[in-house]
Amino acid sequence: MKKNDMNASPNNTDRLSLLETFVRIVEAGSISAAATQLDSTPPTISRRLQALERELGLQLLARSSRSMTLTEDGERCYQRAKSLLAEWAEFESDVRGEDDEPRGNLRVVVPHAFGQAKLVDALGDFLERYPGISIEWTLHDRTPDFVANKVDCAIHAGEVTTESAVAVLLAEVPRIVAASPRLLGKQLPMHANELANLPWIGQHPYSRDRVELREAESSEAVEVRFRPRVITDNLFALRSAALRGLGVCVASEWVLREDIDRGDLVHIAPTWQAAPLPLWLVYPRLQHTPARVRHFLAAMRAAVPVALSGEVLRKRGRDGGR
Repeated sequence: MKKNDMNASPNNTDRLSLLETFVRIVEAGSISAAATQLDSTPPTISRRLQALERELGLQLLARSSRSMTLTEDGERCYQRAKSLLAEWAEFESDVRGEDDEPRGNLRVVVPHAFGQAKLVDALGDFLERYPGISIEWTLHDRTPDFVANKVDCAIHAGEVTTESAVAVLLAEVPRIVAASPRLLGKQLPMHANELANLPWIGQHPYSRDRVELREAESSEAVEVRFRPRVITDNLFALRSAALRGLGVCVASEWVLREDIDRGDLVHIAPTWQAAPLPLWLVYPRLQHTPARVRHFLAAMRAAVPVALSGEVLRKRGRDGGR
């Protein structure tokens, strides 16, 4: 059978290549975009898609002159192809050893404030170390649906509720109470009980209308309940509102420290702290974790404590799921 016979059955290597092309078409959004990314031509990519559909005996994409959508079979094939290609990449990495360079596109979801202010340097170091990796760095404060959102891993602050994922604790970030001096006047609260009657800025989901504070030496705990004047889900917006004098806030110490040092904010009830905010790296529980995710995890376990080096961190690692 001639090599260029379109009816010839591809070998296993060709099948993997066809699957890689199909996944790239889906993720790029079009055949022409996939051709650009693969340094090929649209006719070549289209022929490779047709070859895969013939091999499987399925229509994977419904195509018209203006649009292209996955069929039901195509969606199932796409999910299985991604898993198969990830397992193959893991297999290659294991066979070649830990020194094998990870390659491919890594999709990461990171909390807004932390991803902007604290991890860009670590991101740059990671990319310099592994030139075969490219990263989609999406800022989002909620744990994603890894399959539906096509995400490889996420850095997540707070409780992890995704049962099907592995969660590795990177650090625990201290949180403190602060406010603008013009809001407080001359009376600086020293005890947690003095805080409830002050105007507050709530943060969803960590301290929407209440927060438990614990005294450092005595371990006395007080739950402070308040009616917030402002509620936000963004740490930078919380800080800005506090600087404007709109209310008291409880927030990660790293985002408030420079303002406190300058005197623009005051650390109130300074011996009282909210429970530290756990920072996790979360990724899908797969039979084989792709090398690019494993290397990224190792890099973040080293980088996050450095990024928060001005804070008192209680960090530990675990590989169990949450």
